[in-house]
Amino acid sequence: MRLLSRHSLPGRLILAAASLSGHLTAAPPAGKSASTDLSLGIGTGATLGVPLQIVLLLGALTLLPALVMSVTPFLRIALVLHFLRQALGTQTAPSNQVLVGLSLFLTILLMQPVIGQVHDQAWAPMERGEISLLQAGERAAVPLRAFLARYVREKDAALMLELSKTPPPKSPKDLDLKILVPAYVLSELKTGFQIGAVLFLPFLVIDIVVASVTLAVGMVQLPPVMLSAPFKILLFVLVDGWNLVVGSLMKSF
Repeated sequence: MRLLSRHSLPGRLILAAASLSGHLTAAPPAGKSASTDLSLGIGTGATLGVPLQIVLLLGALTLLPALVMSVTPFLRIALVLHFLRQALGTQTAPSNQVLVGLSLFLTILLMQPVIGQVHDQAWAPMERGEISLLQAGERAAVPLRAFLARYVREKDAALMLELSKTPPPKSPKDLDLKILVPAYVLSELKTGFQIGAVLFLPFLVIDIVVASVTLAVGMVQLPPVMLSAPFKILLFVLVDGWNLVVGSLMKSF
């Protein structure tokens, strides 16, 4: 009886184990190290060594917070919330951690369509090995460029084109990221300051009224800011200010 024939189940297991053992114990080819070579493909036939990969990764992680704050709605949202806290007169409430956390989650909510496009057009094909890292970067820049071009003012884009001595493109969507990013930051700063100035007006009226009343009754020793703060907070709560401010911010994008 051929219990261990090549076509029987025990025979197949023995042959598979022998083949795996031969692959594991085989000596590496001459001129090659037995250690695993980790490399990152940048293009066709181009690779980077592990030390350079680590340097690039650390550099990218260092620039990531600046990119998140500059090329996303985080800039406008954080500015408006900061002006709102100053207008209310509450110096540390809400705290900076709360404002930054709220701005970050609202930014993620707004950037979901762009993140989805980047994943489908760039990240997923690169994971499957269909495109290189540079091609993935070029594809990822397309939805980001379209997002930035919607909120960049023409005046700011023209200024960046003049400073970089770059000829103007045929359409705003053809602008390079080196022009769009600083122009977007300038546009968002102006928009954030405009919204902040509008938020200050009703609370400024309360400060003026309270200051006039305190001076009229002769309460000079008590600072008017201490008296107006409860009225401003009460007004903000009665009109459901957080819902109005966050809703208006989200609808502005």
